[in-house]
Amino acid sequence: MNLQTLGLDDWFRERAGDLLREGLGLARVTTVDRNACVVRNEHGETVAELSGALRFSAGSDANLPCVGDWVCVQQASPDLAIIHAVLPRKTFLRRKSPGKTVDFQMMATNVDLAFIVQSCHFDFNLRRLDRYLVVAREGNIEPVVILTKTDLVSPDDLDGMIADIRRAGIQAQLLPISNTTGSGLDELRALLVPGRTFCLLGSSGVGKTTLINRLLGEDSLETRTVSATGEGVHTTTRRQLLVLDNGAMLIDTPGMRELGLLGAGEGVESSFADIQELSQECRFADCTHAGEPGCAVRKALDCGDLDPDRYASYEKLRKETDHHDRSYVEKRKKDKEFGKLIKSVMKHKKR
Repeated sequence: MNLQTLGLDDWFRERAGDLLREGLGLARVTTVDRNACVVRNEHGETVAELSGALRFSAGSDANLPCVGDWVCVQQASPDLAIIHAVLPRKTFLRRKSPGKTVDFQMMATNVDLAFIVQSCHFDFNLRRLDRYLVVAREGNIEPVVILTKTDLVSPDDLDGMIADIRRAGIQAQLLPISNTTGSGLDELRALLVPGRTFCLLGSSGVGKTTLINRLLGEDSLETRTVSATGEGVHTTTRRQLLVLDNGAMLIDTPGMRELGLLGAGEGVESSFADIQELSQECRFADCTHAGEPGCAVRKALDCGDLDPDRYASYEKLRKETDHHDRSYVEKRKKDKEFGKLIKSVMKHKKR
């Protein structure tokens, strides 16, 4: 397999020029499991470790190699490569780190199309779907919504879910499928273009692993049955890039209980473009839509032209990312001040 079939194009070649030194070559990260990586180049796959300089200069875990990244590697031995640099990312999928930590966590990079997977059975949730769409669009990735387990609901119920998605203002391509009957799988395979990279996003138990096995034509990934309540059971524990028989690349990600937003302002605006367009018609440029005269958004809500639930979702996601953004800026400021203090103390000790 040559590098072009792994997704290397002129955009990456131009940005690799300043990073490739003598003795280094390009490879793509296919697996990240805690601190270990696997990379692939024209010679195959090998385990890779970070150079000390890269680990020291990264500044944040978000800058360390992620599945989908192109990296500059040195072949230290037949079984080990050393990663010296990460190429700039064309696109990315990231979220706020789980818990109280206010930082970015990368999920996948250099993805061309993101499949956002929801189950028709227990997982269907429009507000969660809004959140995934924001994450995809923030990273400049086109989203496609996949509704799985269509065999577990009636045709009328499925039509109702699709109608709810469209009424909510979500215009992304939508594909209902069933891993059991195979319905919709041919349409999905038609989207998997050789040389391009795709990613599956969704909660645990929505059928991502089973879907990948169907696309691979084999049970290469472990699956587990759903729990007694019908809730999904977490199976995927690491991010990995798989190469399908036709040459398309598919990144599988663990199911996520948290999908917090950080630095996602543009993604919110893109996902709720209809509300942004209405805002342009407000009398005041800084309208908060909280009761000002001449507010086009309030008028649309009052007239029924804007779904109140959709507007509530927009407000929730906008406020969440604004709050986390402010916390992140404050954290970075404190980190810089602490760094200056350490340098000052070290300089004083040398005297």
